[in-house]
Amino acid sequence: MDATATTATAATPFSTLIRVASHEKHDEANAAPFMSNLLGGRLGVDAYVRYTEQLWFLYRALEGASGALREDPVAGPFIQNELARTPELERDLAHLGGADWRTGLEPLPATAAYAARVEECAREWPGGFVAHHYTRYMGDLSGGQIVRDKAEKTYGFARKSDGVRFYVFEGISNPAAFKRGYRELLDTIAADDLEKQRIVDECKRAFDFNGAVFEELSAEFPLSA
Repeated sequence: MDATATTATAATPFSTLIRVASHEKHDEANAAPFMSNLLGGRLGVDAYVRYTEQLWFLYRALEGASGALREDPVAGPFIQNELARTPELERDLAHLGGADWRTGLEPLPATAAYAARVEECAREWPGGFVAHHYTRYMGDLSGGQIVRDKAEKTYGFARKSDGVRFYVFEGISNPAAFKRGYRELLDTIAADDLEKQRIVDECKRAFDFNGAVFEELSAEFPLSA
């Protein structure tokens, strides 16, 4: 890292640094045709179900590793029970696919690679785990609410009901305050400047993984000519 980057890192709150540095990758992922078509109501509910299935594989990897990291000085402060999404995803998928929704379910190759990277970071690099934790949960609390609203209107789900439970954080009464607290955790993370830059780079990589999942979903659900 050059001196300029080090100075910028030291002078800028880490929560700001990671958001600004990953902004372009964030926009690239969100501009994927699959998401624009899904949110635009141009895809059927089967595409929404398939997307929700991919989320289940990702959050099972993310939250399955959380227990072992609760006491870790870097990752531990970020692991908060009110963020847990796996039970809500399973409730959604049971509603969408019935009691046997797990039968024959396989992740897309990009999803499998994404989940494997999350698990690798959880085992070997807590800072990298934080990058994936931040990318997923802060997105859920922000842009995820747009997805919920669109899904309710497009597919006829009752507001904050089964089918969109994933996006409903019942344990968080004030999302804005919670996100402020999360950013404060980032600003006080137990990491030096070099490690912070590595976390930023992993955050960018997380968005690339997310984009790859969207690309494969786009191939599976192309728009009719």
